[in-house]
Amino acid sequence: MRRAVFITGTDTEIGKTVVSAAIIHTLQEKNISCGVMKPIQCGGDDIQILKEVSQINEPPSLINPYSFSKPFSPHLASKLEKRKIDLEKIYRSYLTLKEKYQVLVVEGAGGLLVPISKDLFMVDLIKRLNIGIIIVVGLRVGAINHSLLTIEIAKKYGLEIIGLIFNQNQQEISPISKEDSPLIISKLSQTKILGMIPYLEVLEKKGNQELTKREFFKEITKKINLKYILEDKLPAKRNKILKDRDRSLVWHPFTQMKDYQELEPLIIEEGKGCFLKDIEGNWYLDGISSLWVNLHGHQKREIDEALISQVNKISHSTLLGLGNVPSVELAGKLLEITPQGLSKFFYSDNGSTAVEIALKIAFQYWQHKKEVKKNKFLTFYNAYHGDTIGSVSVGGIDLFYKTFAPLLFSSFRVKAPYCYRCHLNLTYPDCQISCLQELEDLLVKHHQEISALILEPIVQGAAGMIIQPEGFLKRVRELTKKYQVLMIADEVATGFGRTGKMFACQWERVVPDIMCLAKSITAGYLPLAVTITTEEVYHAFLGEYEEKKTFFHGHTYTGNPLACACGLANLEIFEKEKILIKLENKIKFLNQELKYFLNLEHVGEVRQKGFMVGIELVKNKELKIPYHFEEKIGLKVTQAIRKKRAILRPLGDTIVLMPPLSISKDELKFLLEVTYDGIKEVE
Repeated sequence: MRRAVFITGTDTEIGKTVVSAAIIHTLQEKNISCGVMKPIQCGGDDIQILKEVSQINEPPSLINPYSFSKPFSPHLASKLEKRKIDLEKIYRSYLTLKEKYQVLVVEGAGGLLVPISKDLFMVDLIKRLNIGIIIVVGLRVGAINHSLLTIEIAKKYGLEIIGLIFNQNQQEISPISKEDSPLIISKLSQTKILGMIPYLEVLEKKGNQELTKREFFKEITKKINLKYILEDKLPAKRNKILKDRDRSLVWHPFTQMKDYQELEPLIIEEGKGCFLKDIEGNWYLDGISSLWVNLHGHQKREIDEALISQVNKISHSTLLGLGNVPSVELAGKLLEITPQGLSKFFYSDNGSTAVEIALKIAFQYWQHKKEVKKNKFLTFYNAYHGDTIGSVSVGGIDLFYKTFAPLLFSSFRVKAPYCYRCHLNLTYPDCQISCLQELEDLLVKHHQEISALILEPIVQGAAGMIIQPEGFLKRVRELTKKYQVLMIADEVATGFGRTGKMFACQWERVVPDIMCLAKSITAGYLPLAVTITTEEVYHAFLGEYEEKKTFFHGHTYTGNPLACACGLANLEIFEKEKILIKLENKIKFLNQELKYFLNLEHVGEVRQKGFMVGIELVKNKELKIPYHFEEKIGLKVTQAIRKKRAILRPLGDTIVLMPPLSISKDELKFLLEVTYDGIKEVE
């Protein structure tokens, strides 16, 4: 049995320490090894009482990582003593103690919403520890209100409530309050009553005899139902059912299901900050931002609150002929931050649909301009623009493209820059980006047939984080203008700070005719995408009703209010927390640390632009010989890294790192260490 319980309360000074000590003492009486932890103490001697009762011999820094002299909230106490509270330090101590004892009793400081720091509360610590709570309720005036509010908060954050212990910590109390309040609270909240502790002076003497400390706590725990505390609530049966059904029912994207059947499924149940928790209670660093979408960490309070606030108003209304407040407000915010000149916003729900819309807009634009021959698209080899038929038609990765070739419309393709494996056998910058000549030659010959060129600016993501040489993007834009071809910038992966600027186009001050945004637009909360275009393009669709110039395209959940509310909160966080400025030092740190990977025997190249990283593995470093596809080298490396408690996903032989922008330097260092070790191990 391995069990941990967190003792919290509706307020301060309501007997949490007495309850904690009583549980510890009685469990030890039953020969159950019981440890104790007080993560944060502000004034008082609670930890001394708990140590004395438990009689455990552990380092003070382990059972009480943070002790402050002033009886203030942890936020203020730590600020006064200039000691920042680190949840990861507490978590490591907790894991150490939990492994040593059958039951670990953890006592909190104050209630669930006691602030630990500017952004964290006691409830965040409980979530990080993944631990069930016992709520101690002081039977006094306001008990019903305080209890129900505490339980509501606990449920909102998804905490496991083991039950309630009522403590009559006042000598004088109304008989009605004493008897009826617990029943009312239990009934209204659907929460178990674990015990009722009478006023402590009643227990101090029994038959005119002073009680020993042992007897004192034994008397208290007679009033507490230890059954639920000892009960192992790890849902082993449920977990097995989930894993079996995952294998048998769910078809996972971009996954060879034959291989998947042989692996132990990793099923995620919760997330907090940069970490994900599986159904077994294990935590993993989310090194790919849950497929390149999460920016500010999981359960970011401001986005949670924005989502809940919008749910309380309306969750969805159509954008077909109607507006909704969040979609209008988000368009206004995007207007402020996207390249100047992009001013019309068409919503959808993912990157593929954003690209489909861009392609159809570009095609129809030229039809309205009476340039009916301009009906093809120009794209690059190694490009990836999504998985729907239109977006695959302008893709350039054979693995995703070749099978569906009979279904696709034809497009013009040219080689994209891939400096590590230059098809012209030249070296940048001496080459002066000679590969652009192929692009211009094709435009000279076919520009009258081409409606638009589409590209991923600066970084070709799915190709393996291939970085375009400086000046390439700007020159492409000049050529599209020169030959009157619309330019579509697919910023689905590169947008919202991923490259170090809000949008990749801003690195070379490029304004495309059409821009596609998705993935991180809601910071990883809900599906949302937007295709943005210029007044010039937009006005080509205006006309009389009978002219049928309308853009006949749309999706059921276009401009969904919940998703747009999350998008608004996301942009407010960028502004309020100065995300891009804070990112600069982390990008420099990442760049410096990545240099060590080149010492590994099978690392051919390390590519980085901002927080987009690709580590290309090769069989022969000197000759740049790649691994055979069937060797599954990328998959093997990421599986090795998973065992070290980090989640990454390869792109062929390239290991991709794209962590949340909010990741701390310590977390980033951990991610780099396990990635390095994982590559070395498989080598």
